[in-house]
Amino acid sequence: MPQELLLQVAPEIAANETLLHDYLSRQLKISVKEIQHVTIVKRSIDARQKVVKINLKVMVYLKGEPFLEQKIALPDYQNVANAQEVIVVGAGPAGLFAALQLIELGLKPIVIERGKDVRGRRRDLKAINRDHIVNEDSNYCFGEGGAGTYSDGKLYTRSKKRGDVNRILELLVAFGATPDILVDAHPHIGTNKLPQIIQDIREKIIECGGKVLFETRVTDISIKNNEVQGVTTQNGEVISANKLILATGHSARDIFELLDKKKVLIEAKPFALGVRAEHPQSLIDSIQYSCDYRGEHLPPAPYSIVKQVNGRGMYSFCMCPGGVIAPCATSPGEVVTNGWSPSKRDQHTANSGIVVELKLEDFKPFAKFGALAGMEFQKSIEQKAWQLAGQTQKVPAQRLVDFTQSKMSSDIPKTSYVPGTTSVELGQVFPGFLTQIMREGFSEFGKSMKGYATNEAILHAPESRTSSPVRIPRDNYTLEHLQIKGLYPCGEGAGYAGGIISAAIDGEKCAQKIAEVLKN
Repeated sequence: MPQELLLQVAPEIAANETLLHDYLSRQLKISVKEIQHVTIVKRSIDARQKVVKINLKVMVYLKGEPFLEQKIALPDYQNVANAQEVIVVGAGPAGLFAALQLIELGLKPIVIERGKDVRGRRRDLKAINRDHIVNEDSNYCFGEGGAGTYSDGKLYTRSKKRGDVNRILELLVAFGATPDILVDAHPHIGTNKLPQIIQDIREKIIECGGKVLFETRVTDISIKNNEVQGVTTQNGEVISANKLILATGHSARDIFELLDKKKVLIEAKPFALGVRAEHPQSLIDSIQYSCDYRGEHLPPAPYSIVKQVNGRGMYSFCMCPGGVIAPCATSPGEVVTNGWSPSKRDQHTANSGIVVELKLEDFKPFAKFGALAGMEFQKSIEQKAWQLAGQTQKVPAQRLVDFTQSKMSSDIPKTSYVPGTTSVELGQVFPGFLTQIMREGFSEFGKSMKGYATNEAILHAPESRTSSPVRIPRDNYTLEHLQIKGLYPCGEGAGYAGGIISAAIDGEKCAQKIAEVLKN
C-alpha cells in the first residue's frame, strides 16, 4: 500500500521531482531507487514564518506496489436530442454546469445566452478597453462563460457544504484545465486558458443534442396560473418549456426589472462595495514572504485581509496576484472595475477589491424602487464615477495614502487599467459613511500589513459587482421559486452562489431537482 505523508519543505524541493524524491528517501530511510512514484495530493504555502515553506500531502509508491496513473474522464453523456426540453437562461458557470447535468440525467438543455460566444466577446472587450464603447450584451460580464471567463477563473471556494467541489474541479480538468487545480489550496485556471475550456463544454452540450443560442436576450418570461410556459427573445421568438433555470448572473439588471414588473417575488439583498487597489507585485511579495526577492519557486503572493470598522466588515475580495484591472461596465454611462490574472500570474502588479459590507438600511434613499433599491444604489455610484471620469471608461483614481488623508493626488502613475485613470478625490464617488469606513479601514490594513498603506498603491473606483443586489427567493428543498412553478432561480444572480465553483454546484443542483420532478 502507498504511504501517505504530510511534509513541510522548501519551495525548491516542492518544485523539483528529483529533489522531492531525495527528500522522501531520507525521510523514509530508503534508497531513492526504491521510490516508484510520488503523487502530490494537496499543496499550500505556509508564509507565517520568516522562512516560507510549502505544505505537501503526498502518496509514495514503492517499487513493486501497484500504481496506475488515473486519468480523469468525462461522464458518459447520452444523446438527448429527442428528450424533454429545459430552458437554461445564461451560459455562465451555473448555466453551463446545469446544462451538462441535465444531459447526464437524460434531459435536453436549451441554453439561451444574451452575449456572444467566448471568442466573439474579444472584439467587444477590446472596444471597451481602447474605444470606451460598452456593448450591453457582450462585455466582461455577459457572454459565453459568464464573468469568470475573462476575469480570472479563480476556483477557491469556502462553500464546501454546498456540494461536491471536487466533482466540479474534476469536470474542469476533464475539459482541459490543468490537474493542478485538484491539488492547490487556492486553485486558479487563468483568463488565457479558460476560453478553450468553455468552448469545449459548449461543444459537448451541442454534440449531445442540446442547444446553445448566442446573441439571444430574453425579454419576457411567459407565466400562466403562476407556472412557467416559456420565454420570448428580443427578436420575438417564443421558446416553450415548463421548466426554466434562471442563471443570468449578478449584473442582469433587465431581468431583475422584468421580474419586478411582472410582480414576480424578488427582494433586495445586501452586498459589498468599495474600490480596487493596485500595488506593485514585488511590494506584496516582500510583505507576504518577508523577503526582498521572491525567487523562482514561489508564486506571486496573494493576500487576504479583514477588518471590522464601525461595525462593518471591510475586506479584500477577488485578489489577483500578478494581474490587471479591467473595465466591467455593462451599460453606457457607468464605470465598474474588476480584476483578473493570466495562468502564470506574471504581470508586475497585484490588485484586489477592497470592499465594505452594506446593509439594507443603506438603501433607504432608494426605497421607492422597492426590491430594486440596492441595485439602484449600486447604479448611482457607477454612474457618478462615469461622470467624474469625464463620461468615459477612464476610472476615478487616487493614491492610497492621499485617500486616507482626503487629499487629491497630484498625479496618478500608469496602472494596469487600460482605458486610463482620472485623478479624483474618491470621497466624491461614495456616500460619506462608506468613505469614512474605507479611510479608517485602509489605515488599519497598514497596521496589519506593514508597507501596504503606501502612495505606491492606486485605488480605482468603484468595485461594485461583488454579488447580486437582488435575491430571487426559492424553496430550500425543491429550489423552485416560492411563487412561480417551474422557475428555478440559480447561481450568483439569484443570490445563491458567490463564484465559479459555488455557481456550478448550484447549477447542478437545480438540474437534479428538475429531473426528480419530471421522473415522478
